[in-house]
Amino acid sequence: MGDLPSLVLLVLFLLSAGIIWYAGIRLSDTTDVLSERLHLGSALGGVILLAVATNLPEAAITVSAAMSHHLDVAVGNILGGIAAQTVVLVILDVAGTGGAPLTYVAASLSLVLEGALVVAVLAVVVMGTQLPGDLEFARLDPASLLIVVVWAAGLLLLRRAGRGLPWHEGGDAPDTQPEPKGHSRTKKEARATSSGIGTRRAAVVFGVAAVATLVAGVVIERSGEELFGRLGMSGVAFGATVLAAATALPEISTGLTSVRMGDHQLAISDIFGGNAFLPVLFLAASLISGRPVLPDAHRSDIYLTALGSLLTLVYMAGLIFRPRLLRLRMGVDSRAVLALYALGIAGLLAVGG
Repeated sequence: MGDLPSLVLLVLFLLSAGIIWYAGIRLSDTTDVLSERLHLGSALGGVILLAVATNLPEAAITVSAAMSHHLDVAVGNILGGIAAQTVVLVILDVAGTGGAPLTYVAASLSLVLEGALVVAVLAVVVMGTQLPGDLEFARLDPASLLIVVVWAAGLLLLRRAGRGLPWHEGGDAPDTQPEPKGHSRTKKEARATSSGIGTRRAAVVFGVAAVATLVAGVVIERSGEELFGRLGMSGVAFGATVLAAATALPEISTGLTSVRMGDHQLAISDIFGGNAFLPVLFLAASLISGRPVLPDAHRSDIYLTALGSLLTLVYMAGLIFRPRLLRLRMGVDSRAVLALYALGIAGLLAVGG
């Protein structure tokens, strides 16, 4: 990539972003179809499949960065991606029905628990940054392993919460979306069936889209790092802003689809679920690079972790307090998140490495 002209790098970056956008949509649609037909929708396997499928761009970038030992890009992409994908909820709020904020119509204790899982995983990330770098065995460090354990335990609790909580109406607040969470996935499967799309065809499309996403993820990381490096942008700033925004494109598209179909709870759940899964990629980065990643985290990485937690907590508060007032088609929580993210990115540039 270093020998290519900047214009060619820009074309490769934009082309890869377009592929990630389109392939991400196909991945989401076929994942919903396969989850319904294989009866994984409400099972733990379905949750894991959805988390992996929606984060394939980040997985490809993390693997590519770890193989090339550009760990600052890998860490910045994961932690910056959490903050960026949380801001996607602002877009979904603006694109909502206009009658009430997103968190008002989607309020559910299960979603609050999903947000708590994101914060819990990020807390372990901060703990891992303080451990000595030589504390590892067979390329495995305790922090990366603990992240996976906390994530898996959280999924089990969420599955339990999905079967019902000892709260009024199973944890859903009154006056929320009329249909249950996940109804859009059932409708997608029914639409695919009526269009004659069989399970085998859906699986083939899923596989092709997954490969395209992985390849595009590698290209967008390599071309983007070289291009924006020439413009003077550091690896962590690039990973946390430009790269994180590019890999959040599928979440924007699929989230808009859920909101338009009235499945507001699923729109938030997909964002929180993806954010909880992203730190699991630190284990893959450590295995590939041959050394623990988190002990080498910069100040900017810890800063991004705190920013992701803060933005998540704002939306958790919105789900609990359910502010009804809309301004600029946004609830007060979305306006707060937008302001905090802008301030956070400005602070990131001041923090540097």
